[in-house]
Amino acid sequence: MDSILNAAAQALATGDVLGALNRVALRDDPGALALRGTAMAQLGDLPRARQLLAQAARGFGRHETVARARCVLAEAEIALVSRDLTWPEGRLEAARQVLSQRGDAANAAHAGIIAARRDLLLGHLDGASQYLAALSPRALPPPLLAGYWLVSAGIDIRRVRVASARRALQQAEEAARQSGQPGLLAETEAARRSLDGPAARLRRQGVETAVSLDAVEALFGSETVVCDATSNALRQAGLAVSLSRRPVLFALLRVLAEAWPGDASREHLLARAFHARQADESHRARLRVEMTRLRQLIGSIADVSATPSGFRLVPRAGDVAVLALPLDDQHAAVMALLADGELWSSSALAMVLDSSPRSIQRALRALQEAGKAQAVGRGRAQRWALLTLPGFPTTLLLPNAGRV
Repeated sequence: MDSILNAAAQALATGDVLGALNRVALRDDPGALALRGTAMAQLGDLPRARQLLAQAARGFGRHETVARARCVLAEAEIALVSRDLTWPEGRLEAARQVLSQRGDAANAAHAGIIAARRDLLLGHLDGASQYLAALSPRALPPPLLAGYWLVSAGIDIRRVRVASARRALQQAEEAARQSGQPGLLAETEAARRSLDGPAARLRRQGVETAVSLDAVEALFGSETVVCDATSNALRQAGLAVSLSRRPVLFALLRVLAEAWPGDASREHLLARAFHARQADESHRARLRVEMTRLRQLIGSIADVSATPSGFRLVPRAGDVAVLALPLDDQHAAVMALLADGELWSSSALAMVLDSSPRSIQRALRALQEAGKAQAVGRGRAQRWALLTLPGFPTTLLLPNAGRV
């Protein structure tokens, strides 16, 4: 690296982005393009940054594999920040292997952390854990160590392991302070505040209260039968029966749990689960069939008995409670993702929430009409953001494939 590039790189490392750009603004060699791309990313012009980095990667020679891999690594990080989840993850893995084989341990670890962050965002908790398991925290510099512990805390939060998550966030905050990067420290502090705040709404015998994630963890381990509307499951004492793929059955279960210790009328069950305005004999026949299916699925935790007016949930032991999302809005999950402050495409939201793009587009339009979200750009470049933050942590609203 020549003296000008070296001076520009040192300026970037100390946060002098404009100083770095002044040194390489008129150069178009691959090294200068890579530095300009990094600088533009720090200034927030992500599309231009990606163009410059891609151009730099093409400009490096066939034998400059490490330089090209570093450009790919920077592209992958920008794609993650801009929520371009269709960016080919195979390129990142190939770059990580090149960096590891050529002795660039720090950037190889950075690639692993980026891959783990992507898996965490998509709810692939086992994949994120495997990436972290391949890293040695003691060998990481402070900025990467903070990222490592943030991902570790995210995995624990999704799996409702609060004590472990709190320890990871404490270590992330210590590493962020050592790094001297204000943005990284602000991220760790925001994560800690989110963990300490209300995480869900608990309804028990008609009384509704806000509860923290610590209370949720204790509830999941207790004898209380919990109708968990955050992941569509029925839980008791560490046992969980998932109904995430059976929305009608979970809708029936939730009505029964909300009515406990009383029963729920057939008309109310039909209206909530089947959206039937005027129930006929075919609806009642279907209700009996679905109740039989529900009884078979949840039999290890509770039974469903018929009453003269409807049906009643009968727990094997303990009482019944309903755990609901912290925001009473049908588009709460979309709002939770938008609340991270990044610009999201509808396709990325659909990937993370495992929903159809058309359903996500309808939700975004509804939020826009309600004055809660706004669109930026048009066509394929269109992105979405919240107009105002909803004021609740997203802990239990995000994908949590490993929790049930």
